[in-house]
Amino acid sequence: MAPERDIPDATVARLPVYRRTLVGLAAAGETTVSSARLAELAGVNAAKVRKDLSRLGTYGVRGVGYEVENLLMQIGEVLGVNVDAPVVIVGMGNLGQALARYGGFSTRGFRVVALTDSDPKKIGKKFAGLTIQHQDDLPKIAKDLDISVGIITTPAEAAQQVADELVAVGVGSILNFAPTVLNVPAHIPIRKVDLATELQILGYYQHRAS
Repeated sequence: MAPERDIPDATVARLPVYRRTLVGLAAAGETTVSSARLAELAGVNAAKVRKDLSRLGTYGVRGVGYEVENLLMQIGEVLGVNVDAPVVIVGMGNLGQALARYGGFSTRGFRVVALTDSDPKKIGKKFAGLTIQHQDDLPKIAKDLDISVGIITTPAEAAQQVADELVAVGVGSILNFAPTVLNVPAHIPIRKVDLATELQILGYYQHRAS
C-alpha cells in the first residue's frame, strides 16, 4: 500500500531511478539488494536511499538488504505504474509521432490509446496502430476511453487552449512538451519537458569542461 503521508518531491523524482535500477537487477536474477549497492547503481548515497525508501514505509533487513521484487511493487504502487493509465497525445508533429511509436510507456503504467490533431491533413493517418482523430472529438474520446493523462506536443501558441480542453474533459494529469508555461487548476498535476532548455544546460556544462 502507498503511504498516506505526502512524499517530498525530491524523493518522488528519485523513485523512477530506483525502479529502473531494480528492473535491471530483477532481469539479472538478483533477488535482494543492499542500500549501498542500490545507491551505487542509482548514483546517490546509501543514506539517501534508506531515507527515501523509509518514506514508503519499507526498511531493509540488516545483512540482507531489500527484496527486489517487493521493493519494485512498492515503488510501482507509489508511482502508479501498476495501474494501466490511458493516455492521449495531442499534436501529431514529429515529436508526437515519435512518442506514439515509443514502446516504453506500457512498461511504466501508461498506455497510449488516442492521438489527436487539428490539422485536417493528418486526420485518419495511423501511427503505432492508432488512427489520428480530430481535436474537436476530444470530449467523446476522453469519455469513451476514460483518458487520465494528456501529453501536449503542439506548438507553443496552441498549448494553452489544448490544456484547457484537457482539463475541461476531465483529464487528471498533463505532460507538456510545448515550449511555454501553462496555467491549469491547482489540482491538476502538470510536468514540463523543455528539450531546448535541457540542451542549453548541457551546453553550459560542456563549455565549462572544455
